[in-house]
Amino acid sequence: MQRPIAATLLAWSLALAGCGDGGGAGDGRDTTAGAALDTASSVGDTGSAAGAGNQSSAAMRDARGRDLGTLTLAPDGEGIKVSGRLVGLPPGEHGIHLHAAGRCEPPKFESAGDHWNPTNRQHGTGSPKGPHLGDLPNLEVARDSSVTVEETTPGGALSGAAALLDADGAAVVVHASPDDYKSQPSGGSGDRVACGVVTGS
Repeated sequence: MQRPIAATLLAWSLALAGCGDGGGAGDGRDTTAGAALDTASSVGDTGSAAGAGNQSSAAMRDARGRDLGTLTLAPDGEGIKVSGRLVGLPPGEHGIHLHAAGRCEPPKFESAGDHWNPTNRQHGTGSPKGPHLGDLPNLEVARDSSVTVEETTPGGALSGAAALLDADGAAVVVHASPDDYKSQPSGGSGDRVACGVVTGS
């Protein structure tokens, strides 16, 4: 009788040992899954952090206060990308620039100050000592008074050193005439016909 009992006890011991090994393997699988979840969470958090606080906008209005649309400003690796759609500008070519003060007092919008120029360069890509960081390519407004804006500044950032959004803010200004990219101080682009204060960051 002792041998069958001993055999039974041995079998139970082996079974329990097998369960313990299985649990270890299960723990291994759980650890791997947990690591994958941790990695996914980490990637998600990084994306969220990178996307937070790095976009601004400017609600554009003409001299009579009419809403023309909103432009978005965001870093793109080369400078600041300015994008959006405007409706209500006169058809034709217009200069557009980032200005150094966050004020848009109609009708002349002179309160927006000079072009954003933290590097103290000359105006225009055609100038040997240019351009301003606030210089952008001209807009080509269609006959229906609409234009899609997709422009990037030649450097600069929304925040940090030499930032666009400093203590007195910034504005986007559209001019009556095209920018010739070389005349000082604003490329001969004429009167300021639209303005939007840059907000948010």
